[in-house]
Parts: sequence; structure tokens; C-alpha cells
Amino acid sequence: MYKITTNSAAQTRQLGETLGSLLQPGDFISLHGDLGSGKTCLAGGVGNGLGVTGRVKSPTFTLINEYEGKIPLFHMDAYRLDQPEEIEDLGYEHYFYGPGATLVEWAGIIEPYLPECRLDITIVRSPVSEEERVIELVPHGKRHEQLVREMMRHVCAGD
Repeated sequence: MYKITTNSAAQTRQLGETLGSLLQPGDFISLHGDLGSGKTCLAGGVGNGLGVTGRVKSPTFTLINEYEGKIPLFHMDAYRLDQPEEIEDLGYEHYFYGPGATLVEWAGIIEPYLPECRLDITIVRSPVSEEERVIELVPHGKRHEQLVREMMRHVCAGD
């Protein structure tokens, strides 16, 4: 597990941008955290890093938003699903195993359907500061381990 602390929404967004700039087709990001923890903020940065024009918005009511960038970004939100099986009605395979990168907020709700190879990101609010977030990254599989190592090189270098 890797941990990164951000001290503002702008830093959380910048971390997402770094991650987005490194994504490749087939990469899968599962996001975890309480309401208001910064999942959508991080997702917006990922979109920026992929060259998405316009604002990346939470797909809470639409469930899936598709964005064009250097590769497609499939941004999903499982919050409103009552049962994990409901993901089947959305044609999830196209998104999870398609030509773009997939990012799922509230991914724990659909845990049985998550790809084995993925990057789990958990965002936790700091009890000390309203703006501070502790971001935990847990890669599963060689590609996502490589992705996190590359991201950490950029973050540690101050990029």
C-alpha cells in the first residue's frame, strides 16, 4: 500500500491529473471514501490528465459518464445501486474491459464484479484539517503496480 497526503482540493485534483496522464486502455480505478471525501475531485483531475475538455461531473444520477480524451474515460458511480447485480443491466463489461480507462466511485458496492487487476484508491478525510486527505493506493496486478510506481515518481519529484 502507498499513502499520499494532500492538503487541499487543488492538490487532490493535481494528484488525479498525474494519475490520468499515466493511464492506458484497460486500466481500472476503484474509488472508495465517504461522501465529500474528494472522489469526484480526484476523478476531475484524472479527466484533466487524460485531456478531457470540460468538467468531469459526478455520475451519481446517470450512473455512467463517458468522456473523450487521449483515451476514453468511463466514469461510473455505483452509489445508487441497491444490489451489486444491477451493474449487469448497464453492460459493465464494455466499460470494464473496453478501449478506455474506467474509474468507479463507490466501487465497494459492486465488489464481486470488479476486475482482479485494478488500482484501489481510498480517500480519507483528516481529523486534523478540513482540507487534508490521506489517499491510500493499493495496486492489484503488475500493470497497476507499475502505474503506482510511476505516479509516485512524479509525485515525489513535485510534478
